[in-house]
Amino acid sequence: MSRVIQKPSLMSRLTALLAGFDGPLAFAVFVLACAGLLIMFSSGHDHGTRFVDHARNMVIAASIMFVVAQIPPQRLMAWAVPIYTVGVILLVAVAIFGITKKGARRWINLGVVIQPSEIMKIAMPLMLAWWFQKREGQLRPLDFGVASVLLILPVGLIIRQPDLGTALLVLSTGFAVLFFAGLSWRLIVPPVLLGLLGVLALVLMEPVLCADGMDWKILHEYQRQRICTLLDPTRDPLGKGFHIIQGMIAIGSGGFWGKGFMQGTQTHLEFIPERTTDFIFAAFSEEFGLLGNFLLISSFFFLVYRGLSIARDGPTLFTRLLAGSVSMIFFTYAFVNMGMVSGILPVVGVPLPFISYGGTAMVTLGLGLGILMSIAKAKRLVQT
Repeated sequence: MSRVIQKPSLMSRLTALLAGFDGPLAFAVFVLACAGLLIMFSSGHDHGTRFVDHARNMVIAASIMFVVAQIPPQRLMAWAVPIYTVGVILLVAVAIFGITKKGARRWINLGVVIQPSEIMKIAMPLMLAWWFQKREGQLRPLDFGVASVLLILPVGLIIRQPDLGTALLVLSTGFAVLFFAGLSWRLIVPPVLLGLLGVLALVLMEPVLCADGMDWKILHEYQRQRICTLLDPTRDPLGKGFHIIQGMIAIGSGGFWGKGFMQGTQTHLEFIPERTTDFIFAAFSEEFGLLGNFLLISSFFFLVYRGLSIARDGPTLFTRLLAGSVSMIFFTYAFVNMGMVSGILPVVGVPLPFISYGGTAMVTLGLGLGILMSIAKAKRLVQT
């Protein structure tokens, strides 16, 4: 008797591919993407093809997410060490013969010009999650020390470029892995207290430390100016403080309901600098007001919450640490961007996820989402 083998239909194949996607996570991203397209159309309507390019970048990020979501976490773990090693080698190469633009050496030409520091945003949590997975059940203080070295090495190379914003993001993702792996509070609290005391001293001594001609030695002059401008934007309201002042004016002028779509005067009269990139949150706040901000921030919180839920239910230590740290990437991006636009953090050039214009950041976000989807899919396979 011959046996008939029936090939699965196209619909069943697509259903199998989409089965691992986490619905709530995808919904949160969809809401943020819609908000990004809406405000990009308004703030970038006179920026040539900004809106079209932003939509294209979203499609590319979605494609990357879809592909990465099909990769099992075990395969991601196998790639952790090679990706991290290549990333560090490229950072060293940048320090030696990288391309310098506007006083910063952050790029390297490998046939195409790339920024290796962006690789570390994903390579760092992959590497540290791999490290702790290999030592599951026998973690010692020395293991956290080695992990700290693995973290500090690329962060130090990125700071030298200099690129404080990317260094902050890489540091935060790496620290998230250390925290989720069980880093003792006794090692966390003292540095935090010292940092708070340092901020308090900086505020009290601002007139002296920010006086003309003062050299802080450990920071570049432009970094010193950013901190001093944060403490008192009115020191140079038409120069270095212009960004922060105009951002706060736009946020405040939006009121509760906002001025309405395409009605933002600060935005369309070009008072907001970088209104499609770093300061797009100010443009969003002006047009959609406090209510729009509440919905936007709620969407980000739900995105992070869902990512942490996926981390909590991960089938292995590697997946739990990786999903937790990737979730914190979205939190750090959003918190730093909104903080610098609102005048509570220095301006460090961090985009707002899915809202700000930028292809490289969008690719990184797509990779992060793909990793979360992959881990969610692995969780469901284990359960069934």
